[in-house]
Amino acid sequence: MAPDEGRARPRIGVGVIVRRGERVLLGHRVHAHGSGTWQFPGGHLEYGEAIEDCAHREVLEETGLDVEIERLGPFTNDVFADEGRHYVTLYVLARSEIGDPIPQEPDKCDRWDWFDWEALPSPLFLPIRNLIASGWENPPGGLGSSGSDVA
Repeated sequence: MAPDEGRARPRIGVGVIVRRGERVLLGHRVHAHGSGTWQFPGGHLEYGEAIEDCAHREVLEETGLDVEIERLGPFTNDVFADEGRHYVTLYVLARSEIGDPIPQEPDKCDRWDWFDWEALPSPLFLPIRNLIASGWENPPGGLGSSGSDVA
């Protein structure tokens, strides 16, 4: 059987890199795809939905936070071979200056915490590992890229 034969086509995921000061928001996944890893807020892009609208909706649904979308970011190509899943993850860069993130879907994410980019927790969700492997960085003073935007 060919590698993709019998498998669904790749799906589009939206990962939101939410910053507050020099820290980024990550959630600990439980009882879901990637259980036990740390992730950015995000989810599936719905039919007809703008990427920025998806980012705003997913952060609100998962954390209760309202974010200011700054810009579109890089993307990664994420193949979860053991699970037979393939995603293209589009990143959106955002800020949240007030409020505390609260797990709105505790069956999927049991907690949210802020981390310095240089001290991210482990293990990270595959799309974040691919983002870092691509050379993308979160420099102090601004979100941006110093290297390829593609994993």
